[in-house]
Amino acid sequence: MKKQRENQCTQKTISLLSPLGTIQVSGCENGVHTIQILMDVAPAERSSGAPLSCVVNDSPAETSPELQRCVEWLQAYFSEPQTAGSLPLPAFHHPALQGDAFTSRVLHVLLKDVKFGETVSYKRLAEMAGNPRAVRAVGGAMRRNPVPLLIPCHRVISSSGQSGPYMSGKGDHLKQWLLTHERQRGEG
Repeated sequence: MKKQRENQCTQKTISLLSPLGTIQVSGCENGVHTIQILMDVAPAERSSGAPLSCVVNDSPAETSPELQRCVEWLQAYFSEPQTAGSLPLPAFHHPALQGDAFTSRVLHVLLKDVKFGETVSYKRLAEMAGNPRAVRAVGGAMRRNPVPLLIPCHRVISSSGQSGPYMSGKGDHLKQWLLTHERQRGEG
């Protein structure tokens, strides 16, 4: 039933140019469905004082308030990341984020409890989500996160302190960039 309802959505996509490369945000009037980081360029070099930007590259004539809220959040995250936590998040409209499945629960706990500049281990996140033995399932939930950046799966690291894979291992350099971005901007 839920899948059928989602298929009836009229989705629109906004393309943003960010320090990570192109980011595509798709959603409908009910909320954001997905965020994709296309990895079409190397992450921007960070200099300590230089502001970073995230600008709209391509957008439909009309966008929903939820998509617009997502764009504003992403723009704040890159230019003034310490302020992003005070901005309202858009509504989410993706099956992985609905209901009480373990994936949904893990993603919501991560969103609510792991703040800007913090990290959490896969093991600790499994405990926080109510199943301390589900460490591998937490990894699976991170892989299925439809809205990276908004739900900060980049903040989940291994118990040894290593950053662990991001975007199925293809975006490990982006994870390092994001963690450094939050550390540097959180101090300033």
